[in-house]
Amino acid sequence: MKHFTRILALTLLLLLLSSTTFAGDSKSEVDVKESTIASLLEGLTSDNMHLKSSCAYMLGELKVTEAIIPLMRILHNDINEELRISAALALYKIGTPMSIYAVKQAGRFDESERVNKLAQNFYAEYLRQKLNNTDKKETDGLIAQGK
Repeated sequence: MKHFTRILALTLLLLLLSSTTFAGDSKSEVDVKESTIASLLEGLTSDNMHLKSSCAYMLGELKVTEAIIPLMRILHNDINEELRISAALALYKIGTPMSIYAVKQAGRFDESERVNKLAQNFYAEYLRQKLNNTDKKETDGLIAQGK
């Protein structure tokens, strides 16, 4: 528990520092951001489910493309539904073609009905945004056709 608290506190501190601008010292800002991302990526390998889930969420919020492969690994291999859902959400938020394809495939092939449904919802939302379309029935029809 102490280890989890330390990692969480360190991650939050690094995130806070990365959002602070350093007057005239852009190199420090870049270093802090890189170290924050490195900490979040390392958190994906933790044994602590909640830390892993939080790191996945933050990587998605920050749209860190370096996280796509580790997130895909979680989405396809982790036994915990919650982690697979967090990974799918993060991949959806990152929004690259590869990450969206992984979400689409999870919506089609994940053995968990819950993960399957949520991944389908993330993919449907992506299509709505991409097509500037708010008609849920039309978007659901596109998903049913496999587009």
